[in-house]
Amino acid sequence: MNQHDSVGDICAQVGEEPVIEAVAAFYRRVAGDDLLRPLYPEEDLGPAERRLADFLIGRFGGSDRYVAARGHPRLRMRHAPFPVDREARDRWMQLMTESVAETDFPEPVRTRVLAFLDGVATFLINR
Repeated sequence: MNQHDSVGDICAQVGEEPVIEAVAAFYRRVAGDDLLRPLYPEEDLGPAERRLADFLIGRFGGSDRYVAARGHPRLRMRHAPFPVDREARDRWMQLMTESVAETDFPEPVRTRVLAFLDGVATFLINR
């Protein structure tokens, strides 16, 4: 079983709400972050928040709203226009780790969520 397979049952264990809460907490942090905020061209972060929540919920075995609305995630392609370097990746993980800590993810689910996010964040480095 690879890292991605190990997260496909998270929503069955904890539901979608902790994912939604973590993503909302993350975007509250992004709104005031000098490094990450400029990477989001939309005036309103709401659409980006919904896309990330839907993506994670689907990846974690919940609703497939993301794929139904946007098709295959194609994460590298979708992030290619944005300069994701090690510093941006590390800040993204810092804010996401703080946000996940605010939620009701029990251990060991929290560890699995953060390991998945860490791998995805590293995968998206493009500079």
